Amino acid sequence: MARVHEVTDVDDPRVDDFRDLATADRRPDRPGGRGLVIAEGTVVVERLLASPYPVRALLGVRKRIDALADALTGVDVPAYVVSADLMSGIVGFHLNRGVLAVADRAHTVEAAELIGGARRLAVLEGVGDHENLGALFRNAAALGIDGVLLGGGCADPLYRRSIRVSMGHVLRVPFAHLDAWPGGLKLLTDHGFRIAALTPRATAASLRDAGLDQGRVAVLLGSEGPGLAEETISVADLPVRIPMNPEVDSLNVATAGAIVFHAMSGPR
Repeated sequence: MARVHEVTDVDDPRVDDFRDLATADRRPDRPGGRGLVIAEGTVVVERLLASPYPVRALLGVRKRIDALADALTGVDVPAYVVSADLMSGIVGFHLNRGVLAVADRAHTVEAAELIGGARRLAVLEGVGDHENLGALFRNAAALGIDGVLLGGGCADPLYRRSIRVSMGHVLRVPFAHLDAWPGGLKLLTDHGFRIAALTPRATAASLRDAGLDQGRVAVLLGSEGPGLAEETISVADLPVRIPMNPEVDSLNVATAGAIVFHAMSGPR
């Protein structure tokens, strides 16, 4: 069981990892940031505890810490128990979920390593909204996507909001960065992947006819506004569209991702 400690002083240095998250955690990888992985709520904290990310500590009200007793069995980390008001004073805002955990980042998977062991991949370009990114990871986990490749202009999937929206599935779906973009997509071709680029253009193949459940497939999903760049689409083996009402020009990228991921998985 974790080592449980009562904290009664808002300035207690033992809880510094949790302090002023409203400002210090705007982007964990920004200059001056601490690079911590932060989980909110009992479900997401449980998933962090079960992940490869080395947990540093927990902070929460007694009820939430007690609810995590089974998950904390055999886990040698401090769990700091505070009142709801003191927790607000430490983190800088009222936290309805009542518990946080912080961890260090785990070993980064290289793109070639992730591609080599996968059959179905999502590849993202310019997805800068943390909530959309978190939702994409949750959809990927639910629908059997083996991993996510992050191309140019993507936000950090380990940002606190992304982890929360993903319900912690960012912590279990492997991801890697493609440093060369879109040239790095050649790695997929070299490993025998067929690359499909999702686009609303009328000349693209209909999703229902694209056969994305056959063989090794990677689907490219673009940014929330302009979508995929023309240069990126040109690298793909085929452009694919989701048939929809002509009065609607596009879908939210996470929603579009869920539809395509389901098509990639085949019959269930």
